[in-house]
Amino acid sequence: MTEGCIELMSEHMDDATIAYDRLLIPDISGFTFGRSPMPVECGFGLNVGGGKVYPELNFTLPPMSITEDSWEAVMTEYRDIAEMIRRAAARLRLPGLMVEFELLPPMTERPAWGGEIVALLHESLRRAHDDSGLPCALRVTPTDIRDMVRPPLLRKGPAWEALEASIAACARAGADVLSIESVGGKEVHDQALLYGDIHGVMFALGVLAPRDMDFLWRVIVRICREHGVVPGADSACGFANTAMQLASQGMLPEVLAAVIRAASAVRSLVAFSRGAVGPSKDCAYEGPVIKAITGAPISMEGKSASCAHFSPVGNIAGALCDLWSNESVQNVRLLSGSAPEAFLESLAYDCRVMNEALRSGQERMYRDMLVESDVHLSPQALVLSPQSTLRIAGAIIREKTPYRRTCAAAREAVDLIRDAVREDRLALPKRESEWLKKIQSALESLPDAEEELMAPMIDSYGSLFSPASYGL
Repeated sequence: MTEGCIELMSEHMDDATIAYDRLLIPDISGFTFGRSPMPVECGFGLNVGGGKVYPELNFTLPPMSITEDSWEAVMTEYRDIAEMIRRAAARLRLPGLMVEFELLPPMTERPAWGGEIVALLHESLRRAHDDSGLPCALRVTPTDIRDMVRPPLLRKGPAWEALEASIAACARAGADVLSIESVGGKEVHDQALLYGDIHGVMFALGVLAPRDMDFLWRVIVRICREHGVVPGADSACGFANTAMQLASQGMLPEVLAAVIRAASAVRSLVAFSRGAVGPSKDCAYEGPVIKAITGAPISMEGKSASCAHFSPVGNIAGALCDLWSNESVQNVRLLSGSAPEAFLESLAYDCRVMNEALRSGQERMYRDMLVESDVHLSPQALVLSPQSTLRIAGAIIREKTPYRRTCAAAREAVDLIRDAVREDRLALPKRESEWLKKIQSALESLPDAEEELMAPMIDSYGSLFSPASYGL
C-alpha cells in the first residue's frame, strides 16, 4: 500500500484491520473519473481504475416466478442475456466491460441456483474474451436475506447459513468480484427514518451497521481468498438510497437524505478495513468518499440508471466513476431490442465521452461540467461533488471509531449545506432550512461515546433488533 496511508492492525493478515488515517487522494487535482491510485485487475484482463471508464451492465428477469417448474425458463432468460452481451460488446467495440449479476432472493436461498447462473455468465464472458480479446469481468452480488425474519438473525440461523453457502457457491462457480448490499442495522434505520429520529439514524449507521459489516466482511474476504476472487465492496443502498427515494416522493426532507448519504460512507468503509479492494457497488453513492480515503476504484450510476430509479444526481454521479452502471433493468423487449442491450449502448456512449476526455487531457474540465450541471440544484448533489466528498472524507479519517466517524461525516454534511446556502450556491425551501436546523441540533446533542447512546436506543428500538446479532 502507499506511503503509510493505511496501517495493518494485526500480526496475522487473516485477522487484519486496516485503519485508514489519511486520504489517499488528498486534493481535487488528482480526483477524477477513470483513474484510481489502487486500480483493480480482475476477470479476463479488466483493469478498473487504470485510466479508462468501462460500462457495468446490470440486468434482471422480467416479471416471472422462480420455482422448480419455471427454472428452465429462468435459465433461458439468462442465456439470452449472455448471448446479447457477447453480440453487443462486439457491435459497440467496447474497450472493456463489467457485468454484474445480482441474485434474486430465491437464488440465494438455493445456492446451487445462483451458482448455475454464475457459471453460465462466466463462460459467456470467457468466450467473448477468447473471440475478440475483450477485457471483461463478472461481479456477483448475492442478496442479503438475513432480514427475512424479525428481529433479523444476522450471525446464525437458516438465512445466514444460506447466504454464506451462496457466497461460497458463487465464488466456486466463476465470480470474478464478490459484492453485497448488506442489511445490518436497517431494521432500526427504517423506523428512525419514519420518525425523523436523528439519534436513531446515527445509532443504526454508526453503531449497529459497522458491527455487522465487520462480522460479514471477515467471512466474505475469507471466502474470496480461498477461491481467488476479488473482494469487491458493500453498499449503503438500503439506508441512503431508501432515504433518497423517500425524499424524492416528498416523504422526507432532502437535507436529511443528504446527511444520511454522507454518514453512510463509514459503514461501507468497514468492508475495506476488512480487506475489500473494490470496485465499489454502483448503488453505493458513497463511493466518492470511499475512493478519496482508500484509493479504490468505484462504480457509480446516474442518468443512465433511470430505468431503475430516478434521482437528483444524474450527472454529478459520473464525475469520479471508474465504472458507469445502469443499476438494473428487466430483460424486456423495447422497440430497438432487449432493454439490457439498449442500456448497454447508452452506457457505452457515456463511457466513450469520458474516455475521450481522459485521452485528450480534458478530464478535469468534463468532470467539472458534470458537477456544475447538478450541484446547485439539490443538497443531495452537493454532498457528492469532489470538493464535498474530500471534506466528508477528511472529517471521517480525523476520528478513530465508526460511531465518531459517522457523527463527524453527518456534521460535515450539515456544514457543507449551510456554507452553500450562505454563499448563494444552493437555495433551500423554508421547510428544508427548518429541517437542517433540527438535524444540526440533534447531531450536536449526540454523546461523544456510543456507550452513552446505547441505553436510550435500546429503550426506543430494542424490540426491533437482537443485540446478539451485533455482538452486544
